Amino acid sequence: MIKGTFPIEKFRELETPFYYYDLKVLRDTLATINKEAGKYENFHVHYAIKANANPKVLKVIRESGLGADCVSGGEVRASVEAGFPNDKIVYAGVGKTDKEINYSLDHDIFCFNVESVPELEVINELAAAKGKVAQVAFRINPNVGAHTHANITTGLAENKFGISMEDMDTVIEMAQSMKNVKFLGLHFHIGSQILEMDDFVALCNRINELQEQLAKHHIICELINVGGGLGIDYGHPNHLPIPNFAEYFATYHKFLKLQPGQQLHFELGRAVVGQCGSLISKVTYVKQGTNKQFAILDAGMTDLIRPALYQAYHRIENITSDEAEETYDVVGPICESSDVFLKAVDLNKAHRGDLFALRSAGAYGEIMASRYNCRELPKGYTSDELV
Repeated sequence: MIKGTFPIEKFRELETPFYYYDLKVLRDTLATINKEAGKYENFHVHYAIKANANPKVLKVIRESGLGADCVSGGEVRASVEAGFPNDKIVYAGVGKTDKEINYSLDHDIFCFNVESVPELEVINELAAAKGKVAQVAFRINPNVGAHTHANITTGLAENKFGISMEDMDTVIEMAQSMKNVKFLGLHFHIGSQILEMDDFVALCNRINELQEQLAKHHIICELINVGGGLGIDYGHPNHLPIPNFAEYFATYHKFLKLQPGQQLHFELGRAVVGQCGSLISKVTYVKQGTNKQFAILDAGMTDLIRPALYQAYHRIENITSDEAEETYDVVGPICESSDVFLKAVDLNKAHRGDLFALRSAGAYGEIMASRYNCRELPKGYTSDELV
């Protein structure tokens, strides 16, 4: 098994489980994003904070020049505290509270991505109370399916997100009649972990149709926000640590018919941070069952919930053993039968105290951790710290 490169002696000094972020991988990823998106002068990239809000990770992303995409008031606050410029912060979400909207208004964020008429009315009311004008885009539900897990598909008609295409014209006209909101454009997001460019082509085609519809009503959008969704290669984190950003951005450049001066915004999350992170865990016991053997880790679904929640795959490496491979079910200590990371996986022979790396865990790993079973939250360390 080809393994990743880790500072194992430094790892032995730390209490497990913990997250480890390889900042070289992160910086290389960000450099590629800036290079490929920079080929098109009207492309703007925001980082989706929900993927990973570790302050040390956010600092590196902010330094790269990316903006911030938020889906809660807490994420807006995390963006502000990390130093993202206010005029590069966008805020989406179906249930923005008055407190969250007011905080965002106080910090003059760039744009609210509005998902319902009641939300629009509340933003207008709260902005009026502050004597401000809030910039808004409308999240339109394009009824475009994505080839991904049902739980992370967000663009279908039955999803809770966004405003229906049928209501688009009416809602825009409503916003244009309000004094304390300024309509900027349209926002979309069809799902996550998308690897087929045809899904993004389908979104481009739908946006082109909607823009033609708006043109008939003499409505011009300053910006189009296509969300994110680009996936990573969970099977080959060592060989393919950086997604194909060249093809991703080129797809939008080729198929999306932008109008003169129109700006295109992206909200990438998993594709930015997914491959830089690993969950490092220690083998507590090797248990021989009737027909199988278990490697029982000190990390569980409280530390990385994706396998239990989505049946998601994460490559697992025994980074402290070079012995011949044996077959294991890799499980955690949580009092739930679903606390399983991977079944029937071939790994270098495991012993009590060995360190396992669960790869491609930089996105939706640490940020989704919980204290179920009264467990402590895992800490996060970076390669810059462990030198």
